[in-house]
Amino acid sequence: MLALRRVITVSLAALSIMSTQHTVAVLLFLALTAGCTTTSSRPTRSEFEDIPVANGLTYLPNKSTIIESPTVKAARLVYRGRVEVDSLSVGMRTALEANGWRHISSTSTADHGITQLYEKAGNPLEVRLIDGWWFTYVELTASRTRQ
Repeated sequence: MLALRRVITVSLAALSIMSTQHTVAVLLFLALTAGCTTTSSRPTRSEFEDIPVANGLTYLPNKSTIIESPTVKAARLVYRGRVEVDSLSVGMRTALEANGWRHISSTSTADHGITQLYEKAGNPLEVRLIDGWWFTYVELTASRTRQ
């Protein structure tokens, strides 16, 4: 009888541990998949209509700066998303060149990511792609003279 009681006690303890492990696994799965869902269906913001922004990027207004005067408009727009940086680099270049931007140069370093420089009608554009631990960050720095 004592042996049966021990088996039942051990079985109940094992069931409790399995239930806890199962609960933790489900919660971990939900937390990881929730981070992959889109939280906003708003279109991606761009201050300049001829500078396309890749799908899957979210505008970060608290990290961005926009300056406007009667003669100049300048902006540093910051976006982030879960996009592979090398394919984003190719996609950005293709989209910008399709919008009339002339590619001037590209550099790539481990510390500073990929930097691409463009020019269109005398207006500069710098694209920085930074591969972070969880997100890829995109910084678009541009200026325009107003007519």
